[in-house]
Amino acid sequence: MDQSINKTSRPPYGIIAVLMIGAFIAFLNNTLLNIALPSIMKDLEVDTATVQWLTTGFMLVNGIMIPTTAFLIQKYSVRNLFLTAMGLFAAGTILAGFAHAFPLLLTGRMVQAGGSAILMPLLMNVMLTSFPIEKRGAAMGIFGLVLMGAPAIGPTLSGWVIEHYDWRMLFHIVTPIAIVVVLIGFFMLKDKKAKVSIKLDFFSVLLSSVGFGGLLYGFSSAGSKGWDSPYVYSTITIGAIALAWFIFRQLRQEQPMLNFRIFKYPMYALSSVISMVLTMAMFSGMLLLPIYVQTIRGISPLDAGLMLLPGAILMAVMSPVTGKLFDKYGGRMLAVIGLIITTVTSYMFSKLTLETTYTHLIILYSLRMFGMSMVMMPVSTNGLNQLPPRYYPHGTAMNNTLQQVSGAIGTALLVTIMSNRAESHAKELAAEAMKQAAGKPTPEALAIMKQQITMKAMLEGINFAFFVSVFIAGLALVLAFFIKRAKQAEDTIGGNTSGRNPAKEEGN
Repeated sequence: MDQSINKTSRPPYGIIAVLMIGAFIAFLNNTLLNIALPSIMKDLEVDTATVQWLTTGFMLVNGIMIPTTAFLIQKYSVRNLFLTAMGLFAAGTILAGFAHAFPLLLTGRMVQAGGSAILMPLLMNVMLTSFPIEKRGAAMGIFGLVLMGAPAIGPTLSGWVIEHYDWRMLFHIVTPIAIVVVLIGFFMLKDKKAKVSIKLDFFSVLLSSVGFGGLLYGFSSAGSKGWDSPYVYSTITIGAIALAWFIFRQLRQEQPMLNFRIFKYPMYALSSVISMVLTMAMFSGMLLLPIYVQTIRGISPLDAGLMLLPGAILMAVMSPVTGKLFDKYGGRMLAVIGLIITTVTSYMFSKLTLETTYTHLIILYSLRMFGMSMVMMPVSTNGLNQLPPRYYPHGTAMNNTLQQVSGAIGTALLVTIMSNRAESHAKELAAEAMKQAAGKPTPEALAIMKQQITMKAMLEGINFAFFVSVFIAGLALVLAFFIKRAKQAEDTIGGNTSGRNPAKEEGN
């Protein structure tokens, strides 16, 4: 975007407000659909592996589109990008809302993804260029409020809609809001972009698409297909080769599509690693807890959504608070305290039983979200603060891409750990039960025994996966001790003539 935006006397609050409304709608839509998947399976007569493409396909499009956003932000104005992104999102929402066949619904979701992939990097870039470093934490905290507010109400709203209406109502609710946001953006956004002499390298786009897309698809499929599936290891291998080629090509170009040189700035590199590790740990709660409460405990979708609501609201409310604390104290203290809370609560989640109370789950999940709220935005902002302004589009695009990839890896890893542990424990329980059974058990007794073994084995698998997430969060905690308050590096374009280290930062 036009760097002149931060030369104005005050930040462009009108532009930021419009962008935040659009981003909120996109984030809300993502969380609405998860609870609706069983209803979609039944209505459109598709199996679990097929319906999962509504999530996997969305991630793939994000993985393909997000790396190109650095180029798009530099090339086009905020107005043009926002209207294009929201237009795509609105079109996809309308198509999905009227879909009576799964291919149409999937197409609508992927069109939505094309729009939403642009929104978050665009909004983050506007925030970075609109506020000075000393006020950026509070500004990014407000952004975090929007980012976390949508997941706070999404599951509960979705559960209520599914219990009272057809799943298509989830899209019909969002459609008029998306259209209004497009109209507001059309009339309010007036920024102009000076002509930029930058061209898109289409071979880089191809390599990026195959690289990130292959990794995302491979890791996303590993949980259901297994690591020994040719689809899994072949796509991961192809993706890794294409990604390595893509990185090598970007490092040789003067105007790369996605600039990997930003990793020479130590605080940005450290923040990226911590964010990736924490995203993997975060997926343990997002993935394993719903399985536990709905499959093992038989809690309804609405009650499951309500259980997650206090934690999500707490995380959203804390975001502006942690933003102000970040401006005052820096990122290290917040990250260390937050990761200690996350690690301890992850360990407590590894001790779930068949009798764990609903209240206990709410409190524990809320505490875990409280801990994570102190880490994600401060760590990310601290890393971005060290980059020269011309690298902001690349930094925000890289952050979002790495979160997509780490989310897919975390999901695949934890599902595999859970499944393998549950399977081995089920065999142990079955062998023990047959030894204790006096004589040949009746079919009724055998059915009850099988059900009990399945439930206990799945609980053991979930607990073990949470236990592994303790070590993942612990790794992020160790790395957090190396965080220093980032100082914006000098822009070394045309050579660093000052003799200063471009990656220099001051201690916290």
